[in-house]
Amino acid sequence: MLRRLFPHPLLSALLVLIWMLLVNRFAWGSLVFAVIIGITVPLLTAPYWPDRPRVSGLGRILSYIGMVIWDIVVANVQVARIVLFLPNKDLRPAFIVIPLRLKSPEAITVLAGTITLTPGTVSCDCSEDGHALLVHCLHAPDPDAVRDDIKARYEQRLVEIFE
Repeated sequence: MLRRLFPHPLLSALLVLIWMLLVNRFAWGSLVFAVIIGITVPLLTAPYWPDRPRVSGLGRILSYIGMVIWDIVVANVQVARIVLFLPNKDLRPAFIVIPLRLKSPEAITVLAGTITLTPGTVSCDCSEDGHALLVHCLHAPDPDAVRDDIKARYEQRLVEIFE
């Protein structure tokens, strides 16, 4: 019965949390509406999402989120330095192909989103077979090092979480 009412319990909880954060104050009416949204949206989308991704380790997930937030802060400072102090002639933008070990579309989407959220990098495209991701870097004097860093920092952790 619970599985039918909550086909995606984490999504339901996340929707309630996000709605309450958007409202920005506690009110019982807002909480009731958030619960209605948290139940209705997963119920309506469940037929389109039959194979839920299997994730493991809440600690790993929280560690990944913390690392990404830290990387976003650090990358903001680095991009500000590049924009303010690096002459255009010294700028080395690059497109980098990242070969992927990840198999699930959800894990690849999280990786692409993480790369795009980090200032200075943008996920541009995913190969048709899902085995490579094209990333643009604002400044990459050593593209191989950027590729290796993305694989070590993000992809390896996502492999542990999703597979």
